[in-house]
Amino acid sequence: MPLGERQGDKSESRYCGVETEFSDDMPNLLSFNLIHGSFDFVVATLMDPAYRPSLMQKNSGASSVLPFAGSDLVLSPAQWSSHVVGKISSWIDLDSEDEILLSDSEITLKQEVAWASHLSLQACLLPPPKRKSCANYARCVNQILQGLQSMQLWLRIPLVKTDNDTASVNTDDLEDSWETWNSFRLLCEHHSQLSVVLDVLSTLPSANSLGRWFGESVRAAIFSTDCFLTNARGYPCLSKRHQKLVSGFFNHSIQIVLSGQSVHSLTKMNSDLAANNNENNVDGVQKHPLRPYLDYVGFLYQRMDPLPEQERFELGYRDFLQSPLQPLMDNLEAQTYETFEKDTTKYIQYQRAIAKALQDRVPDEKYSTVTTVLMVVGAGRGPLVRASLQAAEETGRRLKVYAVEKNPNAVVTLHSLVKLEGWENIVSIISSDMRHWDAPEKADILVSELLGSFGDNELSPECLDGAQKFLKEDGISIPSSYTSFIHPVTASKLYNDVKAHKDVAHFETAYVVKLHNIARLAPPQPVFTFTHPNRSIDKSNSRYTKLKFEIPADTGSAMVHGFAGYFDSTLYKEVHLGIEPSTSTPNMFSWFPIFFPLRTPVCLSPGSSLEVHFWRCCSPSKVWYEWGVASPSSSPIHNSNGRSYWVGL
Repeated sequence: MPLGERQGDKSESRYCGVETEFSDDMPNLLSFNLIHGSFDFVVATLMDPAYRPSLMQKNSGASSVLPFAGSDLVLSPAQWSSHVVGKISSWIDLDSEDEILLSDSEITLKQEVAWASHLSLQACLLPPPKRKSCANYARCVNQILQGLQSMQLWLRIPLVKTDNDTASVNTDDLEDSWETWNSFRLLCEHHSQLSVVLDVLSTLPSANSLGRWFGESVRAAIFSTDCFLTNARGYPCLSKRHQKLVSGFFNHSIQIVLSGQSVHSLTKMNSDLAANNNENNVDGVQKHPLRPYLDYVGFLYQRMDPLPEQERFELGYRDFLQSPLQPLMDNLEAQTYETFEKDTTKYIQYQRAIAKALQDRVPDEKYSTVTTVLMVVGAGRGPLVRASLQAAEETGRRLKVYAVEKNPNAVVTLHSLVKLEGWENIVSIISSDMRHWDAPEKADILVSELLGSFGDNELSPECLDGAQKFLKEDGISIPSSYTSFIHPVTASKLYNDVKAHKDVAHFETAYVVKLHNIARLAPPQPVFTFTHPNRSIDKSNSRYTKLKFEIPADTGSAMVHGFAGYFDSTLYKEVHLGIEPSTSTPNMFSWFPIFFPLRTPVCLSPGSSLEVHFWRCCSPSKVWYEWGVASPSSSPIHNSNGRSYWVGL
């Protein structure tokens, strides 16, 4: 049964599994662990551990029945699929120098995976590589992956990273298990059906080192009973750092699997009692020795805060790649307008900025005699018109509003709104592209919401430069400036989703995405800044910048799959709006971050730096970005001449 109820959480992390020993009585194994132990699934060995193909051929000939854990008929297809993860024999060593062991290992691995596939299991747990060099193991797994339909292969990796100052003299102790995983998945070509399962130990690496894994395709985390401490009442519990890690797993849909024998006196005592006391038996069956551990994991899950309403709304968008809007080439649909208009936080910030601008523009002693001309450029269906009029009412200023909108469908809605609200004497609706409109008078205040996830990626600079001609010399632009930011990320799922298209063009496209299963490897740095009104002599909106990111030394090695992008905007004076993580506006959902992928991921060694170059390029008909890595290794320049991705003017 699930660990508990958490409002809004429907992820797989609600389900907890248990690792079991080999049993040829699968119905009893399942019944004991699921019904009497309350686990949701078992990680069960599929083959008798004593089996070796070479011995079987010698003793029985080639026609013997393989010693699997029972026939496929002992459980229903639904039970096999929903409640059993197959565990491949742990003795397998595909990089052994012993030719017999090597041969037995390859034969057995393929037999067990074939049997698991026959049972329609959702996943199989592969044993961890036994050596740093695991090329043959990876080759065999990659061969199997080529023929798999839907089953996942989970590679078991111990969660280990020793530091120079904590390792023993033996250089073999200088280990980072992430490098083992990285080597294995590179050999398997980042296959989307290959995932990782972490073996959590009693000691943990640094927070930066742990953070890498949240950008990888981690499906489960195995906690041995040896990881648990004992509280004052004798019950199992986890250290604060382990508790925090478990919370991170829950938030990233990573399932917990318990493993090992009970090592706590409380559970041993209960086991002893169960043998002699019918009250501690359930229908004559001994209580599950790991039940106190499961109860504790359930306690950690249930004490988590419920998902905020905004996050519940965004669940379906997590790590889902979307193409950015083409606001000048395409007209938005009503559904898109409605989604953006629900973002009350954004319009509250705009109203604050407009109110401050009105107060600065018109002194209190002149509020009844001076009328401020305000132009909303890109008015859509009118939310900024409403915010402007509310700001005027709040400050007691008189206002004359021009609502300029190029989408003829939105203009219909604007006319209805103005008539419904009785704004006919205050608001003039202009059905025109702001860049080509000939205004009858100049504006005191120019208001727009043309920002994209990367600030300038929806052509706000080009639009506002065109509209600037009808702003007074001392006029105010809201927003007054905006800056884009990027930082390198590990994003295995996003990389695989782009790779699935099997072309270069998708790797040279920027995507809007609600980032979730990613690892942020360094703090964001500013990229391009635009200020309005733009009074500079050089009106070019082309930009170029070079950035250098330092990866913290205790992170260990890391993989960069691309760059996450954000923006921060100053609407007016101290009123700001943005999604850059360190300064993001709370409870705002109009913008998801942007993701710039890399065609070939870049592997960073511990403590190394990453040099990246970004260009914003302009032509008479389009604007596009180009990007590339220069260090520690050079990548191609992505999207040269806007060949794959551009925004049309």
